[in-house]
Amino acid sequence: MIQVDLITGFLGAGKTTFLLRYARYLMNRGLKIGILVYDHGAVNVDLPLLNELRGENCELEMLAGGCDPDCHKRRFRTKLIAMGMSGYDRVIIEPSGVFDMDEFFDTLNEAPLDRWYEAGSVIAVVDAQLDEQTSEEEDFFLASQAADAGCVLISKAQLATKEQIQSTLRHLNRAAEQINGPAIPENRILCKPWDELTGEDFDRLTHCGYRMSEYVKTVAGRLSEFQSLSYLDLPLTEDELREKIETLFREKRFGRILRVKGFFRENGAWYQINATAKELHVAEVPENRAVITVIGANLQEEAICILLTGKAPQLHLL
Repeated sequence: MIQVDLITGFLGAGKTTFLLRYARYLMNRGLKIGILVYDHGAVNVDLPLLNELRGENCELEMLAGGCDPDCHKRRFRTKLIAMGMSGYDRVIIEPSGVFDMDEFFDTLNEAPLDRWYEAGSVIAVVDAQLDEQTSEEEDFFLASQAADAGCVLISKAQLATKEQIQSTLRHLNRAAEQINGPAIPENRILCKPWDELTGEDFDRLTHCGYRMSEYVKTVAGRLSEFQSLSYLDLPLTEDELREKIETLFREKRFGRILRVKGFFRENGAWYQINATAKELHVAEVPENRAVITVIGANLQEEAICILLTGKAPQLHLL
C-alpha cells in the first residue's frame, strides 16, 4: 500500500519550507513521491515554491480551495483516487493551516482509497515563537493537529530563546487542555534548527506514525472564522508592498491579519513575499504570477481592497 504523510501546522509555521527538505530526503532514498498541496483560498501560493522538486521521482498536484467543506472533501477524494494510479511509493499532503484532522483519516478509510493507501507519518509543524495572543479558533487547530501527530516539529528554533520555546510548549499543552486532548510528551517533540537535522532525524520523521487522539471538537473547530482574499496583478513595488502589509498588521480596522503572502515583479525579476505579524521575508523566485493573498479572521474586505488596490471591491474577489 502507498503510505500517505501529512505535514500540517498552523498558518505561517513553515510547512512548505520543511516539505522541501523532507521531499528531498525521500527522493535521495530513491522513492517516487507525489505531493498534494492546497491552501486556504482560491489561489494557491505555496505550490510554485515547490516547482524545483518536479522531476522523474516527484510530481506536484494542487487542490483548489475557496469552496464549501463538502465540495472540498469530494475534490480531495477525487484527487487521491487519481494519484493512486501513478505508481508512487509515498504521497505527501500539505493542507491549509486551518485543516480538520478528521478529514485526513476519514478520507483514507473510504473505499476504494482504503485499498490503496495507509496513513504514514503525521508531522505537526509549530512555530518556536508562538504568539501568546491567539483565539479559541487558532488554539483548536494548533492543539488538534498536534494531538494526532506522531511528531511535533518545532520550526525557527534558531530564532527563539529557550524561554520562548518553553512558552510555546506550555501554550501547546494549554490549548490541548481546552479541547480535553492529551498533553504532548517530550519524546514526540523534535526541536532543533532545521539546518542541523540529520539523516537519523529524517528517518525518525518518516517512521513517526500518528496518534488517533480523542478531543472535543469545539464550536471554534466546526465553524471556522478564517477567510482569505486574493488580489491579482497589483502594480506595487517591494517598498509599497512592505508599507501596505505593515499597515494591515498594525491597524485593527482590517480585521485580525494572520498572514500575507504572494508574488510580485520588479525590475524584470520575480519575488516571493511572505509575512506574519513578527516577520516579513522577500526572496527572488523563478517566473510566476503576481498575486497577493491575505489570510486572517473577520477580514474587512472593503478596507483591505481599498488599501491594496486603491478602490472598493467589485462584485467579487478571488
